[in-house]
Amino acid sequence: MYYRAKSDTDPALVIYAMKNRAGFCRVGITVSKKTGCAVERNRSRRIIRAAFYEITKKYDIGSWDIVFVARSRTKHLKSTDLIPVMERQLTKLKVIKKTENAGA
Repeated sequence: MYYRAKSDTDPALVIYAMKNRAGFCRVGITVSKKTGCAVERNRSRRIIRAAFYEITKKYDIGSWDIVFVARSRTKHLKSTDLIPVMERQLTKLKVIKKTENAGA
């Protein structure tokens, strides 16, 4: 998937996205052991999951395969700090589409 997918990088997060035919969005989160111990890796996963959950409430995401790759900076952020980064990256990759209540 990595070589066929579109990607965007940030110091806090890398995103790979590819259209799928499943009819729904599939998400994967990858955190390397280089990031830190198990506690720090799990914190990074929770932060990414929470930020993505807030984005799905705000935007309509079609059928995409998305892989989030945490970086060493991710564990130091809060999910509210990661939301704008994730929104910018997903908009650049043309994954998110604005809904009527996007401004609310």
